Amino acid sequence: MRIQPLGRLVSRNFKFDFIRVRAIPFVFSSLLVVGSLVSLAIQGLNFGIDFAGGVLVEVRSDQPVELSELRTRLNTLGLGDVSITTFGDTGRDVMIRVQEQAGGDRAQTAALKQVQSVLGDGFELRRTEVVGPKVGSELIIDGALAIALALIGIMVYVWLRFEWQFAMGAVLSLTHDVITTIGIFSIFQIEFNLNTVAAILTIAGFSINDTVVVYDRVREMMRKYKKITLPNLLNFALNSVLMRTITTTFTTALAVVALIVFGGEVLRGFSVAMLWGMIVGTYSTIYVALPVLVYFELRREDMVGTVSDGQSQIPEYERGSAE
Repeated sequence: MRIQPLGRLVSRNFKFDFIRVRAIPFVFSSLLVVGSLVSLAIQGLNFGIDFAGGVLVEVRSDQPVELSELRTRLNTLGLGDVSITTFGDTGRDVMIRVQEQAGGDRAQTAALKQVQSVLGDGFELRRTEVVGPKVGSELIIDGALAIALALIGIMVYVWLRFEWQFAMGAVLSLTHDVITTIGIFSIFQIEFNLNTVAAILTIAGFSINDTVVVYDRVREMMRKYKKITLPNLLNFALNSVLMRTITTTFTTALAVVALIVFGGEVLRGFSVAMLWGMIVGTYSTIYVALPVLVYFELRREDMVGTVSDGQSQIPEYERGSAE
């Protein structure tokens, strides 16, 4: 039996009418954003050691760990809130988080030594982190600033390359992706750390790349076909690059799923943020970035260098969903 290439098994001539149903996804996106903001306001984020400050110790035991017994031993130290979690398939890998201690960096270092003394020789020390409260608060500010500057830089880039309607669509799409990604971490109280910030910045780059490809196709079609209505033209432009979008997202998602399964606890937050970001980024390109052009009433007169004698309609062999 001959195996057919994927490109032949999946039709490249999609005919989906995305723009006609744009109101429903807009409502869904609004609910996602509002729900994320409400969760952030009520329960906030589960900041990791990077931001909250304190002590983190990752160890491996000679045999499966009895969490209740280990927790009892650590609670006798009087260090306040101590979080203990196992990860991996063997039950031998343990991550211990101790809340920030009063007294600055010296107090954090002293707490680390106390934890190590309680663990004893039956545990192999794999990783330690000590972060003071001042460093943690500075990292929160720096992380938020990095995300904000990335969004501003992307908006300026799209504004210079395209028209202002495209820039607004790109920014709304990226803001939607960032807020909902942070919201997922708030709703499910997944640890939010510097790896997560790196993932959010990566998501912004991934999402804007997809959006710019579609926008470039829209601009090309607007210059070429002068009498096609904007919703039909947007559908045609999106369907013409949809196979590329699906392939790129799917292949990248395979790598991220591998990180979720085999990357361990350290990369879990990064991997979850990346997977969600790729899904929501593709969704926002289709149902946020493009419909915004309709709501902002993008016109051919707004386009720089519009071809005045372009074709009046899309040829039959290219028509797809545009007619």
